Amino acid sequence: MAKILIATVKPFSAEAVAEVKRVLEDAKHEVTVLEKYPDQAALIKAVADADALIIRSDIVDREVLAAARNLKIVVRAGAGYDNVDLDAATGKGVVVMNTPGQNSNAVAELAFGMMVFLNRNKLTPATGTELRGKKLGIHAYGAVGRIVALIGKGFGMKVYAFDPYIDRIIIENDGVVCEEGVESLYSKCQYISLHLPSDKDTKGSVNFDLLRRMPEGATLVNTARKEVIDEEGLLKMFRERKDFRYLSDIAPDCKEELETSFGERCFFTPKKMGAQTAEANRNAGIAAARQIVNFLERGDTTFKVN
Repeated sequence: MAKILIATVKPFSAEAVAEVKRVLEDAKHEVTVLEKYPDQAALIKAVADADALIIRSDIVDREVLAAARNLKIVVRAGAGYDNVDLDAATGKGVVVMNTPGQNSNAVAELAFGMMVFLNRNKLTPATGTELRGKKLGIHAYGAVGRIVALIGKGFGMKVYAFDPYIDRIIIENDGVVCEEGVESLYSKCQYISLHLPSDKDTKGSVNFDLLRRMPEGATLVNTARKEVIDEEGLLKMFRERKDFRYLSDIAPDCKEELETSFGERCFFTPKKMGAQTAEANRNAGIAAARQIVNFLERGDTTFKVN
């Protein structure tokens, strides 16, 4: 029997927690739940004797890993995993996994919800614009990007994508135009939807040079990570292009300045909420539980990221 800790400052739904616990307990493991904990010290204390850890946006840093004397695996219930210190985990022999694809539909739907919201002037009576007939560029064609493409085509948009890690045949078989370079993607599309991870190659990569290439009516939609945006370039784009708009479910550090000076052209959700649906909660939590069971029973490391 292993001890499994579910540690979530931003909890799963009660229904999702019950199903996650059932998967783990059916496999004869002991489950502890730590929700809405007050500070990092609470996580450090709780993880001390855990064999496995399920988290969401919670921070698993070097200090947490040092305190976890029995820890064998951490599963981030979601796609991004930049909240886990991978080097420290690897140094301790701790396997880190994510649950790719489980939140994808929720994130994709939010991207379009924000687009429609801003296109209709935040639901005020003023005359708005439609998505139909516009060009949508998808920057990174992973699980979320593919669903964004599907929804975009349903809206009657012409869809383009750039991802150097995805075979162009996969993109083209989805009825999407594959762009050879990121510059050509931005040059063609009035709407760009970002689905980049945050890493050493992508941080600050969405900069003024890319954004200035966008045609009139430029709208950037970020449901990925705020770190991929060069905020100085973002501010410059707002100042120089009165048609430019920015939507995100993760507010930039310059949020106050943007909302004060360009409030009608930007929108940020109160917190990161791409995965905040009952379905995504359940899917990601259950996937995390099953991955832990498979790892402990069979050594399965299918979704290992370190």
